[in-house]
Amino acid sequence: MKNKINVWVPVTGLAVGIAAVLLTYLGNPANMGFCIACFLRDIAGSLQMHTAAPVQYLRPEIIGLILGAFVMSLAGKEFKARAGSAPALRFVLGAFVMIGALIFLGCPLRMVIRMGGGDLNAFVGLAGFFIGILIGIFFLKKGFTLKRTYHAAKVEGFTMPAFAVGLLILLLAVPSVLIFSTEGPGSKHAPAIAALVVAAIVGALAQKARLCMVGGMRDAVMFGDFNLLSGFVVIFATVLVGNIILGNFHGFSTYLQPISHASQLWNLLGMVIVGWGSVLLGGCPLRQLILSGEGNGDSAVTVFGMIVGAAFAHNFKLAGAAASLTDDVYSAGGIGTNGKIAAVVILVLLAVISFTNISSEK
Repeated sequence: MKNKINVWVPVTGLAVGIAAVLLTYLGNPANMGFCIACFLRDIAGSLQMHTAAPVQYLRPEIIGLILGAFVMSLAGKEFKARAGSAPALRFVLGAFVMIGALIFLGCPLRMVIRMGGGDLNAFVGLAGFFIGILIGIFFLKKGFTLKRTYHAAKVEGFTMPAFAVGLLILLLAVPSVLIFSTEGPGSKHAPAIAALVVAAIVGALAQKARLCMVGGMRDAVMFGDFNLLSGFVVIFATVLVGNIILGNFHGFSTYLQPISHASQLWNLLGMVIVGWGSVLLGGCPLRQLILSGEGNGDSAVTVFGMIVGAAFAHNFKLAGAAASLTDDVYSAGGIGTNGKIAAVVILVLLAVISFTNISSEK
């Protein structure tokens, strides 16, 4: 079918790709210029919701994305307070999506960034992500629904922007109450102000473009509409070129990629969870974050579910462990028994949720 081209999508994809390369150059972990799952996990750690010492930092990027989307939605008169679409179920699904992402070690956005860095493990994740989206689409066609949202009091819409401002005050005014990693990914970060400004620009553009990895693949499969998907193709190309220019690209391989593991079955299944859960929610983690900034209380609940899911994943050792090489001793990383059990249980629960929320009126 013929579709109207939204030029904001590739423009936003270019901005995200440049931002990811720039933030990595300024200090963020390799192949992690942007990762919604990783950054929410770090925030959970900084707020002492989990005690995994290597992943504790209050990431300004999350604050910037929310506030950028908030300001852009106000400027475009698109800020609307709304809520009421299965909030408890959305909270749980948000936690499931986060656990799946941490099994894989990245959200869909980081998956694309890892691909642009030459990480072949991320291509396995992409296959799983696509399978999960296809499963979600199957249930959408069967009539799956979390019911409609409703207009809500303005205070509902301001919840997530206010939360972001609160985090910003903690980071800038009273950082002593926070926990910061001294080693590992949490200890690597771009300067706070630079990260905040860059993320705010990306958040504003993502709000304008409605950028969503899940939405892109869903629309391509269901309607033959490749507009949203083009944004992520541009992100991949931009990150790839940026890494080559900066000398950070060393070819495609599965071996010792930054904050990655080569347990391919679990890379695949982790992203099946992310794709399936995100279709049921109506958007990927990035899209949920942007929607929460423009007044969507249901997306705010989802984001809070993701934060709790991140804490749960690390407190109960569900998250993947990255491969490493220390003093010539190689550790393959991968997924422990707890994470494997969690992945299987979550897949079963996603099936239950999908079947039990099929409406008789498609």
